[in-house]
Amino acid sequence: MNIHLETDDDPRTRQFIDEHNTLSDAALRTPQFAEDRDAIKALIERQDRLIVPMRRGEWLFDFRQSKDNPLGVWLRLAADQEPLPDAAWEPVFDLDAFCVREGKRWNWRGVVTCPWEPTRVLLTLSDGGSDLLRLLEFDAGLKQVVVGGFDSPAARSHATWLNRDEICYFGSIDRFSATRSGWPRVGRRLKRGQRPEDAAVMFEAADEDVYGFNLVIDPALSGASPDHGLIDIFVAAHEIGVASAFLIANDGTRQRIDLPADADFQFNRDHCLWRAKTDERVATGSLVLQRFGPASETALLGPERILFQPGEGQSISQMILMREWCVFIISDRLRPRLIVLDLTRPDSEQREIALPADMQTAHFRPLYADLHLGDDTLYIVGQGFLQPPACYRLELSDRSKQAEPIFVAAAPSYFDATDMSSELLEAVSEDGTRVAYRLVLPKQWTKGALPVLLYGYGGFDVSLSPNYSGVTGRWLEQGGAYVQAYIRGGGEFGPDWYRSAKRQGRDRAFADFVAIARDLVARGYTVPSRIACQGGSNGGLLTGVMLTRYPDDFGAVWCQVPVLDMTRFHLFSAGQAWMDEYGDPETPVDRDFMLGYSPLHNVRPATEVTYPPIYVESSANDDRVHPSHARRFAARLEQEGHRPLFHEFGSGGHGGDGNSEERAARAAMGYSFLRQTIMR
Repeated sequence: MNIHLETDDDPRTRQFIDEHNTLSDAALRTPQFAEDRDAIKALIERQDRLIVPMRRGEWLFDFRQSKDNPLGVWLRLAADQEPLPDAAWEPVFDLDAFCVREGKRWNWRGVVTCPWEPTRVLLTLSDGGSDLLRLLEFDAGLKQVVVGGFDSPAARSHATWLNRDEICYFGSIDRFSATRSGWPRVGRRLKRGQRPEDAAVMFEAADEDVYGFNLVIDPALSGASPDHGLIDIFVAAHEIGVASAFLIANDGTRQRIDLPADADFQFNRDHCLWRAKTDERVATGSLVLQRFGPASETALLGPERILFQPGEGQSISQMILMREWCVFIISDRLRPRLIVLDLTRPDSEQREIALPADMQTAHFRPLYADLHLGDDTLYIVGQGFLQPPACYRLELSDRSKQAEPIFVAAAPSYFDATDMSSELLEAVSEDGTRVAYRLVLPKQWTKGALPVLLYGYGGFDVSLSPNYSGVTGRWLEQGGAYVQAYIRGGGEFGPDWYRSAKRQGRDRAFADFVAIARDLVARGYTVPSRIACQGGSNGGLLTGVMLTRYPDDFGAVWCQVPVLDMTRFHLFSAGQAWMDEYGDPETPVDRDFMLGYSPLHNVRPATEVTYPPIYVESSANDDRVHPSHARRFAARLEQEGHRPLFHEFGSGGHGGDGNSEERAARAAMGYSFLRQTIMR
């Protein structure tokens, strides 16, 4: 089925893209599109937003896009000043100017901080928004690229500082260095000026693994005796979310750390924290703390202490081991609860710290760029669909007083939420499972005729949570409602909620999602012709299934960077990593099940069924989900007599990244599609 569309340089592929982009531009780039694009661009470029800085040495750092810097600029501020928008921020790295000098488009992906010299970093730059990353050494104190410093080729890559002069570089620079999924497999000890392929190999994950990475902990940086030496841990990820950790001795030998493979884990110099994904050792979803003794000649890990065992509707949404504290957030029926535990006292009891009642969601971030440095100060950011983000500082190191959140600042309102409301509701799926969703209502709406944008993902243990967005706010201001779906396959209610929709349970995610659409109708909010579903990547698969399986339940489908051919996804390298999630197309029992829902294979002729309008978008340089999924689906729909809208953006990668105008245009194209379908 149009296999030639998998070949990017085939003239027929280029012709297909050009013709369809012309059609979608003509249909969607209306005067209202331009208004949305300009308004969203202005939102992205606002300079009065909430700043949550990160400290390196005596400086606070922040990255932002603006009218003058649409790609972005990295800024710094003296650490003794309040990080307010109108403070004396000074440019450190101007990405727009750098790209002009290089004659090439790079996108910002953050920095890797050297623990021993925190203003020495590796800039992480994406090639046009793709997964190919360049690591470039930069001196944030002198505000300049380090002459003769580290500068890796653009590849799927990451790195860890080993000392001031060496990094452990993982890069998919050739087939030997990559797993079958295309992600980095081999870690090399890289010196400045050395080519990655010439550097000595330190670690190797297996070819059938997904990727490998390492952790380096210097106990001396957090107050221990220098005699302890470095702690070096190598991790091989066998599947997404399934991994083994090894302590590496000075002579390079490995000692496996006795943790369940199905667990999320973290280390500091003397503790290990892990969340169980099965009931192999403790109840599924439990959070476990153990002493970590890397110098021990007997057991590396001490007795297990269960910090949390989930009840109904509970899960761990975030956890961290700091120098002297363990901190985690419990999602309790989708409400955040913050817990802290002092690691310096063996008899310490965990304590809940009260959060403001209006926080629909919360997450935390350390103040310092490296956990070895500074004190155990956290920033806590809470928000909701209608509540702008507010930042609080939690100072844990001062034990003379009980730590409580200290208000720092709040973001301005990006839209007028007066008389808007947000409700947490439940639908009942076809097997009787209750599925939560959050409905956000505009100021004014007509019962039974409410335009609803229903967003979902439902895979890979990814949790959705409410977030304040000026882009969503613009949709609400125009009279639309927004729904976020917490369907099976996601991680909102713990590992079992996720696992139940893996492989041959995938139909549960689809049934949950359509149950929400039907529940909105049953409650009298709307009718099917006024509901649009939206999703990207695995969510693009979700929306593709909604089109082909439940066409009567939706009035429009917005399908983004989608997975749509369940028989060939594994033929592109990144797809090899998804077989644990979906199944193996080469195995008959898996293939037969996936063919039952694969959107590409379930398109029916227009003479048999009328599909709702669909807009399929992709990126030419998406190296995670190949754009051929979207191309071939659009072509198949046309062959069967349907009229999809298709647009392939020239850059942006899987995440739709870009400068402020490109990001705004991408969102505005989708809103234009919605305005012409469910808002008519």
